[in-house]
This record gives sequence, C-alpha cells and structure tokens, in this order.
Amino acid sequence: MKIVSTNIGERKEVIYKKLRVTTGIFKFPVDKPVFLDIEEVKGDAICDRENHGGIDQAIYGYSLKHYEYWKPLYPKLVWSLGMFGENLTIDDLDETKIHVGDTFKVGETILEATLQRSPCYKLGIRFNNMKIVKQFWNTTFCGVYFKVLQTGFVKAGDEFEQIKSCPKKPTIADLLIKRKKEEEI
Repeated sequence: MKIVSTNIGERKEVIYKKLRVTTGIFKFPVDKPVFLDIEEVKGDAICDRENHGGIDQAIYGYSLKHYEYWKPLYPKLVWSLGMFGENLTIDDLDETKIHVGDTFKVGETILEATLQRSPCYKLGIRFNNMKIVKQFWNTTFCGVYFKVLQTGFVKAGDEFEQIKSCPKKPTIADLLIKRKKEEEI
C-alpha cells in the first residue's frame, strides 16, 4: 500500500439547520510532508475533540479505491482527495482485512489501527447531501483511525507497510457493523 495524498483542513463555519457549526472536514491535499503527532496531524483543524483526534483517533485513513464506489453516486460533486475528512488517502486500504492492533510503518512513523469511523451529519455537510451518511453506514468503506506509536513526517508516495498483524482481533469493518447495530437499538 502507498500514501496517495496527505490532507489537512482549516476550521470552517457553515450553517446547518439554521445553526452555525464549526467543522474541520473540508480537507485538501498538501504538497509537503505532514507531521503525525500523538493526538493529531500538526496543522490540521480538529473542531470536535470528542469524536476526532486524541490518542486512538489521531490519524484518519481512507482508501482511494472507495472513491470509485462513491463518484458515480455523486456525479455533480467536485471531487478532491480528502473528501471524506481523511488525513491520509491510501491507495488500497481494506477495512475487511485490517484488524484492531495491526501496525504499519509509513514514512518516519509507526501507526496502529484502532477504530472505524462512524459517520455523522458533517459528512453530509461536506457532500452537500445528507443521504451520504446513511449510505456510508451501509458499506464497510468506513476508513480507519490510527494511533501514532512513533511520531514523524509522512508524505505522498510513502509506502504503507504492515509490520504487525492481529488476526484474532476484530476487523475495522466488524467494529462498524457492531456500532451500526448499537445505533439501531
């Protein structure tokens, strides 16, 4: 696997249901290396610390291959890498094959897979269509949150090499399915 792009965003205020909402979901590719720190990507806005950032959700990765699924559903959207709020767009990240605890070497860093992304209304804001939230829940294309075990710089083109496998632990897709069932109760 390889990093296709590194993405960061600034704080942005939007109006949603007549309320002013601050979000960092509008991320775009950058041409320079980014620093993956213990709780965040340096320079990337995190506006909701309860659900983003922190030790177990420091970095969000999403697969470039998933874009192929979404683009036909939103043909009028102006597409850019980072659309899903990911810090790292990775060429072929498969949530059904990545287990909690799997560890990866990328650039100067070491990352550990921790959690799925559970979508919220801010993804709908980014897509200018709330249908995306339910559609996202109904796939396994949730992306992966990572813990940073070793800080450092990463850049587009860096290899995303698995160095530890934890096949006895649940996959990231398993976590999403479990969370979805909990939300339906």
